[in-house]
Amino acid sequence: MHWTTPRVTRPRGVGRRRPVERPAVKLRLAAVVLAVASLTACANGGGHGTATIWITRDRGSHVLLVGHVPAGLTAMQGLDRVADIKTRYAGRYVQAIDGVEGSLTARHDWFYFINGYESDRSAAEYRLHPGDVEWWDFRDWRRSMTEPLVVGAFPEPFLHGYNGRRRSSAVVYAPGLAKSAHRLARMIHAVTVVPSGTNLMKGVNLLVLERGRTAIWAQVMGSHPGDPVRFVVSGAASKLAANPGLVRYRYDLLR
Repeated sequence: MHWTTPRVTRPRGVGRRRPVERPAVKLRLAAVVLAVASLTACANGGGHGTATIWITRDRGSHVLLVGHVPAGLTAMQGLDRVADIKTRYAGRYVQAIDGVEGSLTARHDWFYFINGYESDRSAAEYRLHPGDVEWWDFRDWRRSMTEPLVVGAFPEPFLHGYNGRRRSSAVVYAPGLAKSAHRLARMIHAVTVVPSGTNLMKGVNLLVLERGRTAIWAQVMGSHPGDPVRFVVSGAASKLAANPGLVRYRYDLLR
């Protein structure tokens, strides 16, 4: 007896990939890849762009190095890219940078800031975001162990905040300082410019322009980096508007 294999008739198009399906598949795959890349960049705190690294000593009196590194690195990795470092406590604490070493006996150590905020975590745990200013300063800590906020990275922290989160900003000005107020508002991307005495919503960063003796200082209106700041400019609004580098590398400007 002769057996024949039954022929299975397939509906037209089944089991056969049409050319028009391939672009759709590729587009879907591309969308998935882009979504994963985007999520990875957000999770890493990076993405495109660069961060700036400053290394100074004695409260910014001496500038030792200025460099740039890719965003997405940790602050420790960024520092290691531009300088020779020595660490302790499993790589979480910076002991020395380019041979300048901290000393408990001499009460000198390395401290670091992100966009003017004193960081609340190990440099091995902070992930750099585009535009961040990572500032290391070697100083005597007998005067003060902590400096929650310094002015030397101005116009930070108004532009990039902390840990990738930026607050809205407002400029408050004394009589006669409206012109400087609007110039500085453009510089820090403020959403509000108002005369002194105006009520403002809570939670915004404030740049306060006053008349009087020359002084520029800042404070955190809270207990954590990233909390709202109050940045006071007295007797120097026009100078700061003309030259934002006036306070570069300074903890404050008090005369």
